[in-house]
Amino acid sequence: MVTAPAAPTALVRFADAGDLYVTWRWTHALDSPGVTVIPRAQVTDAMAALTAARPGAPDGHLAAYTTELDLAARLARTLVPYGLALNLHQYLQRGVRPLLRIQPAPSIARVPWELLALDSDPEIRLLEVADVSALAPASVVHAPARVRRPWSAGRELPLVAVLDPRVPGFGAGSRLGSVLGPVDPGAPLVRRLAEHARAGRLRLPVPGEATSLFRRADTDRDWLSAALRAGASRLLYTGHVTAADPAAGSSEDARLHLSCPATLPGHAPALRGHRPLAAKDLLLDPARWPMPGRVALIACESGGDPRFADALGLTSATLHAGAELVTATRWPLPTDHALALAGADPAARPLQEAIRAIDTAHESEDPVRALAGWQRERLTAWRRERTIEHAPLLWGAFTTTTG
Repeated sequence: MVTAPAAPTALVRFADAGDLYVTWRWTHALDSPGVTVIPRAQVTDAMAALTAARPGAPDGHLAAYTTELDLAARLARTLVPYGLALNLHQYLQRGVRPLLRIQPAPSIARVPWELLALDSDPEIRLLEVADVSALAPASVVHAPARVRRPWSAGRELPLVAVLDPRVPGFGAGSRLGSVLGPVDPGAPLVRRLAEHARAGRLRLPVPGEATSLFRRADTDRDWLSAALRAGASRLLYTGHVTAADPAAGSSEDARLHLSCPATLPGHAPALRGHRPLAAKDLLLDPARWPMPGRVALIACESGGDPRFADALGLTSATLHAGAELVTATRWPLPTDHALALAGADPAARPLQEAIRAIDTAHESEDPVRALAGWQRERLTAWRRERTIEHAPLLWGAFTTTTG
């Protein structure tokens, strides 16, 4: 009999092949896998419910406690195999919280695994039973040309921060405008960045207040390349991402919006006076943008890779260029302004708080567990307050992919 370690890990893989196939293996017992098949009709119905819930929308089902819980329970009934649920229950009884590394199939790419309600009373969620991360495809992890830069080896290097950059040709209120809006010098995120600046942990020196790091017009692809090649411990990006269209089948068309004018070369087509940085740019020239060990891409649908069979979007490109882990999002993120319009406390800054929490987690020894701890705090507030600023339409969007 194999004894489970203090912190057991399960590798859970889903595959679309007519029906949905699921396998799970505990790393301490690889010779005893679990396997099951979920009928496609059940998967289709569950995913239709998730789509109808409009995750990320301030008036969607994830913004109200009862409808969010109903959706979480429905997804769990469909997607969590009984054998795996039994394993998790046994660990729960022993006071052990395992790590689940999940590799979703394209048909279930947007599932917020952490939210799944495994029991309607007392409303136990998966994130309370296990820490969850996404498992990068083997084709990315074991690619011959991949260079891996361990965070442990470069942890003393500065942070490269790109915060709500100005996109040429788009005003602050346009579709590629400001995601954070006016930034107050006393805001929690600004204070966090000021701490980095005082400690000399920012690649770009602050020419005054920490607010000057936001809405810069000089953070283009050339600046980013120089900053990364100078050496970095982490990359923190907050801004806009344009997800690739799954119907087109080209995941490498996902685009990151920096302050790049259209005159700069690249593989993405120009948009007004701007040329986005495509995942294809990163894939074809990783030496120009050498990624540090830990990367956060806090933008709408920045983690769209699992929606494609070929998974070559921004997350995979970043891993290929050197990252060990990438925190990204499953669906469009609501801004603080949008949440305020939907009834949130005008003084609340949920998006800024989320950025700060991810930044803090990425400085810890175990970012996956640190981020899961923050999400459990958010779940407690959601249960207690049930107000939109605590809703998982924001904090349930984040997933960390490890390779």
